[in-house]
Amino acid sequence: MWSSEQLDLDAYLARLGYEGDRAPTLGTLRALQRAHVLTLRWDTYDSFLYREVRIDVPSVQDKLVSRGRGGYCYEHTVLFAAALEALGFRFTAVSARVQLGADSSTPRPPTHAMLIVDVGGGRWLVDIGFGASPLEPIELVDGARSEGGPWPYLLRRQVITHGSSGWAVHQRGDGPEGPEGWTVRQVFTENPQYPVDYAVGNHFVSTHERSPFVTRPYIQRLRTDRYDTLDALAWTTHRPGQDPVTETVPPREVPKLLDDVFDIRMDPEEAALLVTRLTELDATRNPAT
Repeated sequence: MWSSEQLDLDAYLARLGYEGDRAPTLGTLRALQRAHVLTLRWDTYDSFLYREVRIDVPSVQDKLVSRGRGGYCYEHTVLFAAALEALGFRFTAVSARVQLGADSSTPRPPTHAMLIVDVGGGRWLVDIGFGASPLEPIELVDGARSEGGPWPYLLRRQVITHGSSGWAVHQRGDGPEGPEGWTVRQVFTENPQYPVDYAVGNHFVSTHERSPFVTRPYIQRLRTDRYDTLDALAWTTHRPGQDPVTETVPPREVPKLLDDVFDIRMDPEEAALLVTRLTELDATRNPAT
């Protein structure tokens, strides 16, 4: 179903630097998730520059594995699903509603892709496409936590959008819909999703005028000791236990920043187009007075 026959599994695992066991076990899943999140990048440049993002396996592999570019949740999840399928894992794809900045009375569309993997006698939530993603699977039980990275996550079974029951992923922070010290990050049900469902959601986030991915670029890189984002021209570095540091980057310096900090490579033509579009965006946001 997930086109694993079109995936060059050896090339994907080599890109991750993964040389471990290929048996479909919980240990393999843990190692693959950690390697994927820390190795492959997250960006929305194709939406911003072209308003088109292809999520067929050959296109995603070429972009994320061969060319060293980043992608967002649909691209990461389609690639990871193809790899899991090739390795013999059993899993269900699901869609989530990102809740940060919203509440249950004003839900966003379910446009975040994740997987629920059946392995080791349990079911495990695998979210490798958020950018600041957990470095390990989270068992699908109420109260389960992920402590495997610099920022923890909490999974709760609870009422979600419009009174329906489902699951909520919490991250550290103050929020009205989470327990003390946590805020709701995304909510989801276990309704199965298929490649065609992801194609519909991907079309919205990559082309619709109200999609934040279309209106400005957003880049993320997670490491074990820091988390960097580039929101249009605002570069922010987060470190555990410290206040974030933000600075504004001139458009002409963004391609070098992408290479140096985010480990994202762009060819010269694409880099020039990016600088032009960022200059136009900056002029729109900050017109001369």
